[in-house]
Amino acid sequence: MEVLIVDGQSKDKTRDKIAAYVHNYPFIYLYDNPKRYSPYALNIGIAKSKGEVIVRLDAHCLYPSNYFSVLVEKLFELGADNVGGVWKTVPADDSNVAWAVAIASSHSFGVGNSFHKTGVRQIREVDTVPFGCFRRELFDRIGLFDEQLIRNQDDELNARIIRSGGKIFLLPELEIVYTPRGSFSKISKTYFQYGLFKPLVNKKIRVPASWRQFVPVLFVAGLLAGLPLSLFFKPIRWIYTGFLALYFAIGLCIGIQQAFKHKKPALVFLMPLVFFLVHFSYGCGYWKGLWKVVAGSDFRVKDSR
Repeated sequence: MEVLIVDGQSKDKTRDKIAAYVHNYPFIYLYDNPKRYSPYALNIGIAKSKGEVIVRLDAHCLYPSNYFSVLVEKLFELGADNVGGVWKTVPADDSNVAWAVAIASSHSFGVGNSFHKTGVRQIREVDTVPFGCFRRELFDRIGLFDEQLIRNQDDELNARIIRSGGKIFLLPELEIVYTPRGSFSKISKTYFQYGLFKPLVNKKIRVPASWRQFVPVLFVAGLLAGLPLSLFFKPIRWIYTGFLALYFAIGLCIGIQQAFKHKKPALVFLMPLVFFLVHFSYGCGYWKGLWKVVAGSDFRVKDSR
């Protein structure tokens, strides 16, 4: 076994702590990622690896103690090209906003049928899993992660796996504790970037990675186009206001349910707002990404870390 840590120029004490492990354990290696973004780190790790199986771990997570053994066992047992666990999403802190973000990030009204976020009861073939466990030869066969995709590189790789005849499985017995960014600004920025890179993924794989991505896209289009039309056409005004009332009513009902469940009254009003931020940010990002694809513009984003 080997442990490869690829560091994106972290400015805390991460490198100092890793250096101590590298000194004491010959199977732990530290590599630099001067370009900082995930796909570069992943490709550095894959290129340096020597094992038959590669298991990826990302930050913002806690992993179960049997994570490696179950992944490797199921990878071969299922004849899969990629297997992964489900997320148990927890708040970044005990603030009401962090709780609302965590709930919205794992609720079907917030993320649709993204099964690794909402959960499954049995092993299921899916279009993507978090992080993943791969046979090393897969990357020799279909290529590495696409470094142009600062976000959503998983979607593009998994689409290539399926297109090449491979299978991806989600394992409910492996529960990964995931902590999303717990503020309005950070969750909005994250989902905007998810949406921004989705059209580029679609262009590269020539088909939509999943149909659920179009729901927030149509949501934003309906909001922006419906507003001026509703000012001049009464039937459209009724449809527009009715849709918004239904949307926020659903968010409010979920907020009431979650407020009682977690004993946090503020969730009643925060849940509709966070759902709206997630959907609106993703939809706006997608439309901007679509414009970039059509115009042939650069997809580089400003590093705000």
